[in-house]
Amino acid sequence: MFSIAAHGHVNPSLEVIRELVARGHRVTYAIPPVFAEKVAGTGAEVKPWNSTLPSPEDDPSAWGSTLLDNVEPFLDDAVQALPQLIEAYAGDEPDLVLHDITSYPARVLAHRWGVPAISLSPNLVAWDGYEKEVAEPMWEEPKKSERGRAYYARFQNWLGENGITEHPDPFVGRPGRSIVLIPKALQPNADRVDESVHSFVGACQGDRAAEGEWHRPAGAEKVALVSLGSAFTKRTDFYRECVEAFGGLPGWHTVLQIGKHVDPAELGDVPANVEVHSWVPQLAILKQADLFVTHAGAGGSQEGMATATPMIAVPQAVDQFGNADMLQALGVARHLPAEEATAAALRGAALALVDDPAVAARLSELRAEMAREGGTRRAADLIEAELAAARA
Repeated sequence: MFSIAAHGHVNPSLEVIRELVARGHRVTYAIPPVFAEKVAGTGAEVKPWNSTLPSPEDDPSAWGSTLLDNVEPFLDDAVQALPQLIEAYAGDEPDLVLHDITSYPARVLAHRWGVPAISLSPNLVAWDGYEKEVAEPMWEEPKKSERGRAYYARFQNWLGENGITEHPDPFVGRPGRSIVLIPKALQPNADRVDESVHSFVGACQGDRAAEGEWHRPAGAEKVALVSLGSAFTKRTDFYRECVEAFGGLPGWHTVLQIGKHVDPAELGDVPANVEVHSWVPQLAILKQADLFVTHAGAGGSQEGMATATPMIAVPQAVDQFGNADMLQALGVARHLPAEEATAAALRGAALALVDDPAVAARLSELRAEMAREGGTRRAADLIEAELAAARA
């Protein structure tokens, strides 16, 4: 397994890896050292490598603000990582490669070794028509620029040096085989996804006891969890609005996760029914919560669905905007753009959601659908089937 040092890319794969190890497979996991301990907890053997990508501890602004700002670091990292990984696996080539969607070296190595590769996608996948509808409009201007042309030329040359003639776009976005670690309900245009390539297994959740416990306070009639995930958390003004929105609601208790880039003192006076933390055991809280104010990342979105928790989606970046729209269309959330997330708007959305029987019924339906997708066990079954086919 190959991934990058980002919670949203590592966490979805961990239970799949744990299950493969439990079934008797020898699994190595190539990951930068900051995630070594977490990965080792699955029973996989860690193959550490040094990354040049911004770390989870860095300010999100380290990623820049344009499309090329966002994608160039992945190519730069792949080029410098490949020699490290070739050395790490010298004489220890695997029978099959699993990889996160961002791990370009993994697909190169699978090609070099002549073994199957399976993408473990932690978010949406491309559908029939994706290129025309999304990718081409998004890339139209960058591809005309000198910088954009240089990016593609470098990518194509790197692939060519490793014996791959495929264009960078399908290399990145069109894997030959993919296991999708999100519920099909969160996939845009799911009816146009090629399910001979992409298998939706839904959330792969396991025992999170190691992350810690949380207990609902006595007398808390409603519990709200506010979390913008692990990356785009530098939102002091938003947290102040949340304190104002929920701190004055009788009977409500709020857990506010603010990340590592905000000092709790910046929030001013916080009432006793609001607890503030840099990090929380999210799933443990959601199992007891009545409301989830989320950035609508793929992980958080499906955890909200799996625990049947109504959501206010306040997206911050990348796929979160689409996820927020999907959650609202499913009838289990309100999409509140960040610039509109005032205390009054948050409070109004919360009160409308938490006691709506239609929202509760839809969440119950979706939770049952997700359970039928198979999760961790089905993902492992599919991987074993690919192994068996490769050995046949």
